[in-house]
Formats: sequence, C-alpha cells, structure tokens
Amino acid sequence: MKTTAILAALAFGASATALAQQKDWNFGDGETPELWSAISTDYAACDTGKMQSPIDLTGPDAIGTVALATNFGQAAGKLSLGKEKVQIDFAPGQGKGMTSGNKAFDLLQVHFHTPAEHAVNGKRHPLVAHFVHATSAGELGVLGVFFVEGAANPAIASLLSAHQQGDGTALSVNIDDMVPERVEVYRYMGSLTTPPCSEGVNWHVANTPVEASAEQIAALRGALGPSARSIQHRNGRLLVAPQ
Repeated sequence: MKTTAILAALAFGASATALAQQKDWNFGDGETPELWSAISTDYAACDTGKMQSPIDLTGPDAIGTVALATNFGQAAGKLSLGKEKVQIDFAPGQGKGMTSGNKAFDLLQVHFHTPAEHAVNGKRHPLVAHFVHATSAGELGVLGVFFVEGAANPAIASLLSAHQQGDGTALSVNIDDMVPERVEVYRYMGSLTTPPCSEGVNWHVANTPVEASAEQIAALRGALGPSARSIQHRNGRLLVAPQ
C-alpha cells in the first residue's frame, strides 16, 4: 500500500472489514525482527530502510525544547476495529491537531499499541497512544503518549464503552485526557511502524506519561494482543530529548 493510499485510509477511516482483507502481516513478539519484506516487495522498506521506527529514546544527540503546540479538546469520531487494531478515526473539519516548528498538522486518528513501541533505556510502557496527523502537503506527524497504571482515564473509558458496541460506533472523547498537561517531546525522523513502513514521518514522543487504570490497560491488551514492532536501529539519526 503506497503512502497516498495510507493517507486516504487515515483521513477517511477505511472500514475494519476492508482493512482485514488487505492485512497480510502480523506483529511478532516485539523483539525478533519481523521480516515483513518477505511477505511482499511493497514492504521492502521495513527491512532495508535506514529511518525506521520505533527506536529506543536513549542517548539523545541534543537536549532542547521542541516548539510543539496542540489543539485537541473534545472531538467526535468513529471506532475502527480489526485484528491488532483499536482506532478512533476523527471526523474532519474539527480543527484539531498540532503545530511542530512551523508545520501545522491536522489530527486524523489515534490508535493504540500494547506494549508501547518506543522504549526508554530499554524499557517499554504497558500502553501507548499514537495520534496520527498530516499536513496539507501530506507529511505525516505522530504524537506518541505513554500510559502508566494509575487512575481510570475518562477518554479510555469512552473508548472501551464504544468497543463493546463494535466497529463503526460513534463516540466523542476529550483528547486532552489522553495527553499530558505539559507536552514535552522527544523528536526525530522515522517511519510508520507497520507495513509498508514508509519513511519521512515526523515523530514526537511525550516524555511524561498519562494514567489509565490497570483494568483499562488490561482490556486494551486483551483487544490488541502483543502489538509492538521490534526496536529499530537509529543509524545516526538526530534525536532531540526534552530538557
């Protein structure tokens, strides 16, 4: 699937049934290389690319504040479910998104992984949310937010309630409940973490996690199963960490 097709699917929320028919790959144990290129030549970048994600966010090249501003709040969306997939596709035209540097990214969807894909000092959090955005020119930007066990999360509660009703369920969530109050991020250039592993993705990973209850995290783990890609080589890429 080419990048333009991915953007179309992200923007318009392709049905879980359609995606299930197209999905010919699966996550592994999160440690062993997945070798997705052996499934299809369309996935060659997964094994030959030099800017792949996720990475271990340890040993940054620079420490500094990345100019990132978010505009989230309450947003309407639709639940999209599939194998190894729990996702909210947000309705267009709500003005939600983020600005990184001088680039404005519109929010398209949020999906989840158990455990988190990026690591810090070799350790992964039990859950992560990936907020996927795109610029008007089609550049992808992702904001990753880790979760730790703690108080129940209202947005995750809404998500799990919709999950019980099934694919295509309409819901409204306060996105700010899934994002730290002060968003300070690791910043680097990477890729999609699923086939076709397209590169040129502007990655932002918040260094402060948010809370969800143990029961909520367990429920998402049950819905997703192991859904983290193996850690990829940095290959000399610039990694900026927050102060």
